[in-house]
Amino acid sequence: MSETLLSARNLAFELYEVLDAEALTQRPRFTEHNRETFDAALATARTIAEKYFAPHNRKGDEHEPRFENGEAVLIPEVKPAVDAFLEAGFLNACRDFEAGGMQLPTLLSQACFAHFQAANAGTTAYPFLTMGAANLIESFGSDEQKRLFLQPMIEGRFFGTMALTEPHAGSSLADIRTRAEPAGDGSYRLRGNKIFISAGDHPLSENIVHMVLAKLPDAPPGVKGISLFIVPKFLVNADGSPGPRNDVLLAGLFHKMGWRGTTSTALNFGDNGQCVGYLLGKPHQGLACMFQMMNEARIGVGMGAVMLGYAGYLYSLEYARQRPQGRLPDNKDPATAAVPIISHSDVKRMLLTQKAYVEGAFDLGLYAARLFDDTQSGGSEAVRQQAQELLDLLTPIVKSWPSEFCLKANELAIQILGGHGYTREYPVEQYYRDNRLNPIHEGTHGIQSLDLLGRKLAQNGGAGLKQLVRLIATTCEQAHQHSSLDRLRVPLEQLLNRLQEVTLGLLADLAQGQVNTALANSALYLKAFGHCVIGWRWLEQAVRAEQGLARGNPADRDFYLGKLQAARYFLTWEVPGCHNELALLAARDDTCLSMHDEWF
Repeated sequence: MSETLLSARNLAFELYEVLDAEALTQRPRFTEHNRETFDAALATARTIAEKYFAPHNRKGDEHEPRFENGEAVLIPEVKPAVDAFLEAGFLNACRDFEAGGMQLPTLLSQACFAHFQAANAGTTAYPFLTMGAANLIESFGSDEQKRLFLQPMIEGRFFGTMALTEPHAGSSLADIRTRAEPAGDGSYRLRGNKIFISAGDHPLSENIVHMVLAKLPDAPPGVKGISLFIVPKFLVNADGSPGPRNDVLLAGLFHKMGWRGTTSTALNFGDNGQCVGYLLGKPHQGLACMFQMMNEARIGVGMGAVMLGYAGYLYSLEYARQRPQGRLPDNKDPATAAVPIISHSDVKRMLLTQKAYVEGAFDLGLYAARLFDDTQSGGSEAVRQQAQELLDLLTPIVKSWPSEFCLKANELAIQILGGHGYTREYPVEQYYRDNRLNPIHEGTHGIQSLDLLGRKLAQNGGAGLKQLVRLIATTCEQAHQHSSLDRLRVPLEQLLNRLQEVTLGLLADLAQGQVNTALANSALYLKAFGHCVIGWRWLEQAVRAEQGLARGNPADRDFYLGKLQAARYFLTWEVPGCHNELALLAARDDTCLSMHDEWF
């Protein structure tokens, strides 16, 4: 296989032609970087992903973690892979040089990390969750908490998790029952149960630092009563060394259809009344703090979905080029040689659909990373604020759209391989199973759609939405300069106009208290809104492709024409179909809302 993780040419196109990564080197924080240092980091990521992560992807799937003597046991290949990741500096890619980091922009860090997500989703989860937990302590921890927990995490000696879900509550965090009692010495004693805790136990580090949501005795009801606690697997001595085992027990492992290499754990806190935890941030404000890690995880889950879709696309593309079968419809001579299946129009359709989905979502994920850079190092407070407003608005799309449509790409990859596609002898069935978890990870489509329509659209007076509309309009103006893009631009403009009309009506209903009716079909809204965003990103890519063609480099001609064809597919095949969802939303169709339990 020529490329199994992601297309190096497409990555360069995104970084240097679409998202202008080199412009970031003009900011004070990144002046020591240039395209050469960026490319060196990307090359290192690709090498480690191919050498250490990809080779045990199948083995990790076939030999999932075992629960033995109260501990999780992993296959031996995971530890060297994670160590290579740590030694290369990718755990701290965005941290300051002085803190042992690479001081890379988030855009480049995400591009590097994408290689690991494509190579082995199961093993990649361990450092992924650690990065998020470390960022949480860095943002809200005391100096002592940073010394005892953050610094060992930066060094890769301690790993981290997020412990939210409880058996009875699922996604309804307002109903959690885990309790935290003050111990009189500044610490707390926690008691409760958490489930589906990814990477909740493993032998990869000296310690595991859990970020745990719990409620204090005086907590008000609902989400306003949630606090956040640092709960280590092993207590930490004053000198920073791991001490005795904390009262955190691994109750068992869940056996998932995908991501089998990542332990999915049930954890018991305080069975013996001695689970020590430390309040992170202020009392009753834990969910607000945790949203930092949750939003990071949502973007990470979206990119993980992209990369699994991408890996399946590249495999099925190579397979279609090499697999001879059948003849074209106008050839009735059985004596002629079979053609590669990529010659068949329906196989081209399936490959083009995959390309449109995964490369459109890949662009959006990297765009979100670029926005995060703007929130941190933008040239003014206004620029940083605008970037944050837009990123907040797009986060539900970045998480959910790839989780739905890159999964569809994996389904098409299986179809292209035919009977081989659903056998374990080929990787595409594992890519599908791994990706099927992402529509549930970090909030279902329904939860993301309620967040988008019920909260994010009207946030800050709709500032994010207004900004998005302006950006799409700007891209359409740029496309207008290329007459060849008219048939791509017009469907997007039509969808955007209709989407704005429907959005205003739904927001008016919400303002008037008609909440159930307005939100009843929020999943349809998420899909239409997501298609509009991806359509915009494809039109942006199409403009850059036209500019690339104008430069006249023969070596790039096929690449740019492929971009234009994928943009054409998405904007003329996929985008117009959203008007059906918008019609149902405009009519406030109550088919689902008015269904009765007894009628099923």
